[in-house]
Amino acid sequence: MIRHLVATIVLVSVAAPLLSAGQFELVKDDQGVTVKLNGEMFTRYLIRSGAKPILWPIIGPTGQEMTRGYPMRAVTQYEKADHVHHRSFWFDHGDVNGISFWAEDGKNGTIVQRRFVQLRDGDQAVISTDNDWVAPSGEKFCADVRTLTFNADAEQRWIDFDVTVKAAYGQVTFGDTKEGSFGMRVAGSMRVERNAGGKIINSEGQTDKQAWGKRAAWVDYSGPVYTKSGKTERVGIAILNHPSSFRYPTYWHVRTYGLFAANPFGLHNFLGSDKVDGSFTLKPGQAFSFYYRVIFHRGGAKDIDLDKAFQTYAKLSKDGPQPNSQ
Repeated sequence: MIRHLVATIVLVSVAAPLLSAGQFELVKDDQGVTVKLNGEMFTRYLIRSGAKPILWPIIGPTGQEMTRGYPMRAVTQYEKADHVHHRSFWFDHGDVNGISFWAEDGKNGTIVQRRFVQLRDGDQAVISTDNDWVAPSGEKFCADVRTLTFNADAEQRWIDFDVTVKAAYGQVTFGDTKEGSFGMRVAGSMRVERNAGGKIINSEGQTDKQAWGKRAAWVDYSGPVYTKSGKTERVGIAILNHPSSFRYPTYWHVRTYGLFAANPFGLHNFLGSDKVDGSFTLKPGQAFSFYYRVIFHRGGAKDIDLDKAFQTYAKLSKDGPQPNSQ
């Protein structure tokens, strides 16, 4: 059971797992929550790293880390010491009322956790939090409720990330920039530009550089990871965008150097035109919702049926608030 469990304030409806295997345990401390699967670490939810909450490390089904460790630790082999704000697994945006919550340049906003809404473990685990988006001046721009649901079977581990952003403190605009929004930085050994077998492919069949800026229901990023003995194992990360998500299917800010992000706002970059504007303004009290499933799997995209996995995910009911997305 959960250690040091805070009170459950809101019950969150969680869809049944695909084929759950094993038991989850949540261990809470001052810095966050460790998610354990069958007694071993799966990941750690950090209340704040840099300017936002993140997950790190994330251990895949082969027992190896699948996201970059820098800057949470010193650079290791195959990693690059770039983009300090690419912290493993996160959600933010590069232009919120003109302030970046993406960068870490001393002028950036900060996502501050107010409380844990729910912590629950057992045959799956759930972490839900309330957060404020705070400008450098201390002004609160908006709030979010994010729920992370953790599941696993013998071949895969997956995280459902559901987040609703609300204009809780007045009107708020998410601007048109490629720097956003739901992001990951894959393990350095997996990046395509190493020319060691890394591969990006999306639901439309577009690969590597051609997948950047395109709309797709899902994208898979696979490549090699290395055991302590030096053995090579191929693994992949697939991100699925639920049809109920804001502006589905999303555009993808996915790069051959390892960035892997879903961004429904950066249209002028992705379409290469100043005649389009992907920004969106929430009126006071209005909200929008985003839904993603992140699958950590063995092998590459061809080794799992991602179309079937997407169809299964798409059947889940997602009923968060959603304005007209145009």
